[in-house]
Amino acid sequence: MEMSGEHQIAAPRQQVWDALNDASVLKACISGCESIEKTSDTEMTAVVIAKVGPVKAKFKGKVTLSEIDAPNGYTINGEGQGGVAGFGKGSAVVTLTDDGDNTVLKYTAKASVGGKLAQLGSRLVDATAAKMADEFFTAFASHMAPEVPETDVAEQSDAGAPASASADTAPNSGGLPTWVWATGLVVVVAAILFAWSE
Repeated sequence: MEMSGEHQIAAPRQQVWDALNDASVLKACISGCESIEKTSDTEMTAVVIAKVGPVKAKFKGKVTLSEIDAPNGYTINGEGQGGVAGFGKGSAVVTLTDDGDNTVLKYTAKASVGGKLAQLGSRLVDATAAKMADEFFTAFASHMAPEVPETDVAEQSDAGAPASASADTAPNSGGLPTWVWATGLVVVVAAILFAWSE
C-alpha cells in the first residue's frame, strides 16, 4: 500500500522541527495511543490500540529515523506487531518546507503487511488509515495553532464572533508537539498497522 499527504501547520519550520521531542503531546494527538517511549535520538517505541472494521488489537511498534536533514526532512522506517491480528513493516519520507510563516509537511509512505487484518477489504482499510491520519493532523494543527489571549477571545465574544476556539484549538501547556515522531508514528500506524490491504 502507498499513502501520501500534505498538511499546512501554523508555525515556522524551525519551530516545528524544534518540537520533535515531546512524547506527551504526541501521545495526546494519536488516537488510541497508550504509550510512547523515546529510546534514543533516532528511535521510539509505541503501543497503540487500533480498530479496523471488526478487528481490534493492541499494536506494539518501533520507529527509526534516518537520513535526517534538520530542519528539512527525514526518512522513517517502522515495524509493528499486533499479535494474531497481524504485522507490518514500512517506510515514509517526510519533508518540511516554509510557506510564509507556516510549514508545509509532505509525506509518502509504503507498507507491507500480513495476518488477520490482511483479509479485510482494502476500502475499509484505506478509509480507516485516512481517518486516523486526519484525526492526528487535526489534533496536531490545533495544538500548534497560536494561542488566542483570553482578552482577544472576550473581545471577539463581545463583537458577536464565536469564542469557542479558545477551548478547542488553543495549544495545551504541555509544550509543543513532536512533529517528526508524530508524523512517523501516524504514518507507520496508519500505513502499516491499518493498511493491511496487501
